[in-house]
Amino acid sequence: MARGVMPVEYWSNAVQIGLVKAQAQGVIAMRLLGAMGVWSVPPSENSRMLTEKLFAFSKGGQDASRAAWAGENADVIASAAVKPIRQKIRANHRRLTKRGIKRK
Repeated sequence: MARGVMPVEYWSNAVQIGLVKAQAQGVIAMRLLGAMGVWSVPPSENSRMLTEKLFAFSKGGQDASRAAWAGENADVIASAAVKPIRQKIRANHRRLTKRGIKRK
């Protein structure tokens, strides 16, 4: 292990990635239900999901690159890459969950 990295620090990244996967599935499901007219989503949702992804992934790449150039451990680099994606997915999940099922 590099520079005293504890295994629990690697598990933390694994948990964060697991949460990303779980919440992303929920967001995808709500957006699909919205496209079918079942879930209440704004008309701008399709374009929003594309622009948010581009921003979150590029921010994650930049943050990971900065951490790598600073000589950080692999777990810090991975955490820097996942953090903006996780934040955006968490915000989307909260926002779409509050909207709920579409009422007539």
